[in-house]
Amino acid sequence: MGASRKAALALDETLRQTDDLVARIKAVGEHIEGRIAFSTSLGLEDQAILHAIAKSGIAKSGADKSGDVDVFTLDTGRLFPEVLETVELSELRFRLRIRLVTPEAAEVEELVARDGVFGFRHAIENRKACCEIRKVRPLNRALDGAQGWITGLRREHSDARSDVPLAAWDAERGLTKVNPVADWSTETLMDYIAANNIPVNPLHARGFVSIGCAPCTRAIQPGENPRAGRWWWENEEKKECGLHVNENGKEKEKAA
Repeated sequence: MGASRKAALALDETLRQTDDLVARIKAVGEHIEGRIAFSTSLGLEDQAILHAIAKSGIAKSGADKSGDVDVFTLDTGRLFPEVLETVELSELRFRLRIRLVTPEAAEVEELVARDGVFGFRHAIENRKACCEIRKVRPLNRALDGAQGWITGLRREHSDARSDVPLAAWDAERGLTKVNPVADWSTETLMDYIAANNIPVNPLHARGFVSIGCAPCTRAIQPGENPRAGRWWWENEEKKECGLHVNENGKEKEKAA
């Protein structure tokens, strides 16, 4: 077993010792040397993590960026206005800059010219191509050179994410992927948000749980899976945009 994977497993074990989110974020900063990237969708989990990052103090300014956290969101060009409003509100509240990472304009133009404005609804292959250009490639660029990657994945999201670890070595990207609320229940998450008066996307109050691009996201009905509102016209049991799965369709943590 490589040293990098051993270090990731050691971090996972450390994170298991506490369910305090701020303590977990501090542990991430202590274990990972170099730039730590936090890719936020401004969803409930990510807002809780952003609060913990701000409270932990590991996001620093100045020349010393060792252990610093680079907070960014993927601006696909098709986000709900409420998402961008939440970006501004969060920056003001937490005094942290949320960097907007956009796709390459030429690639988007070529995609739309080939498949049409809403071509992603005509075939799963088209939709995955859209996610690849608007999300996956920008994410890979944003993660380039990072030693750590923080996400808001939780095991309750779907069966496909039911055994997501708190930390694991991502061999494909060459970094440690950290999911600090992976083992949190929805009740724990909502209690944390309420206790800390954390700003949330107003779409959540209208039945939107997992929020992606506006044309690809709908509100869900009571009892539906949290991911049911994403690409609802598809029949696949496991619907992912490609950010957290490898080419074999398995969670990266499992394949690492």
